[in-house]
This record gives sequence, C-alpha cells and structure tokens, in this order.
Amino acid sequence: MIHKMDKRKTYLIQSLNLQPHPEGGWFAETYRSELTLQLNSGAVRNMSTGIYFLLGSGDISRFHRIKSDEMWHHYEGSAIQIHIIHEDGLYECKRLGKSFEHGESPQLVVPSGCWFGATVDEANSFALVGCTVSPGFDFEDFELADRYQMLQAFPEHESIVRELT
Repeated sequence: MIHKMDKRKTYLIQSLNLQPHPEGGWFAETYRSELTLQLNSGAVRNMSTGIYFLLGSGDISRFHRIKSDEMWHHYEGSAIQIHIIHEDGLYECKRLGKSFEHGESPQLVVPSGCWFGATVDEANSFALVGCTVSPGFDFEDFELADRYQMLQAFPEHESIVRELT
C-alpha cells in the first residue's frame, strides 16, 4: 500500500521538477541573481541563489561544506535536523520546522565553511525546504565529505560522521 506521504513526496518531486542532488535528496534551482560579485579569491559569483530541497525519512543529506552562508527555510512536511560541525570542531544539531514548542525554527543559517548534513527523523515523512546561498552557490565551492578524513578530524563525532558520510 502506498503511504499518503509517499504520494505527496512523489507529487512534489514531479511538480517542482526536482532532480537528485549529489549530497542526497532532491533539488531544483529556483533563483540565481543576475548581479555578480568578485570574491577576494578572484572568483566571480552571483550575489544569491535559491533552491527547493526535498529530503525523505530514511534519506540523508551527506556532510558537505560550501564557501558561503546557507539559509534554510521550512515549507512543508516534517521537521528536518541540520547537523553542523563548525570549523572549531563544535557539533550542533538545529531543528528546522514549525513547532516552536519543540525547539524548531522556520529558518536558520549554516555559516560558511562548516560541515553540514541533514536528516528527517519522522518515519514515513519528508521535508520540503528552501535554501538561499549568498554569495550564490557554485559547485566549485562545494565539497562532499570523505568519511576517513572526517573521522580523523572529528573522532569525537564518530557516530554522526558515519551516519552522514
């Protein structure tokens, strides 16, 4: 029997023209600023970009990092846990959702340079979120985590590193 949430997830993937993302989940770019800026490195980036991102329960967004701040916005479905390892090694889990009484926030920011990934912990569910990146996202600034290197750098976070790599 197909679960109601599975039907909604499939509908959103089709309706929003979502494609598989290299880190896991599904995405579609919705915005890319025509304005550009030159970074200190000399690289040129769009001022801002935006995507839809969908993650189902049982799926993971693997640990990755980018060179820009990324703001997450909750649109529909279950809460999503954003697992962050800051540059100083501090681990933090932020909950993106609409249940303020459960410590969730409808938007949050992952600072540039942090390793981060995401999970949806509620069974038979999904989360549809948006991600806004500034300066804009470019795959040149995207780094997918290597499990061995992450375990060497953050042995104290072995459990979550193994889960999200």
